[in-house]
Amino acid sequence: MTFDEKNTWIYGVVALGAYGVYLATVLARAQGTPVVEVAYIGPMLWCIGASVAASILGKVAVSARWPREANSRDDRDREIDRFGEHVGQSFLVIGLLTALVLAMLEIDHFWIANAAFLAFVLSAALGSAAKITAYRGGFQQW
Repeated sequence: MTFDEKNTWIYGVVALGAYGVYLATVLARAQGTPVVEVAYIGPMLWCIGASVAASILGKVAVSARWPREANSRDDRDREIDRFGEHVGQSFLVIGLLTALVLAMLEIDHFWIANAAFLAFVLSAALGSAAKITAYRGGFQQW
């Protein structure tokens, strides 16, 4: 497993884990009240911050464990990274367009913020999945 693939696993798992914690927190707070009335901003910001910190710490740990691999990227790694980023960014665009439409329709801020947050999570998770699939199943360069 290459250095980039290890970091991709960390990034994808951390993104999904942080979103899972966020959902669990918001849904636990919503018991007996409408979900749009739940205090969601604090948990969202904490989960975003924790996921950024966990991703950085994960990369540092992988770099410390395999220092020789930390700076060795080849053309295949770059192509796979580019491919995964394109997949991830397409979901980011779709999600943020959804948030934009929700804002234009003057939907509650809760739904707009959650659509944008989900777009970032899907971008990270699906971009990571595309990269891992390319590493594991072979990658056809265009």
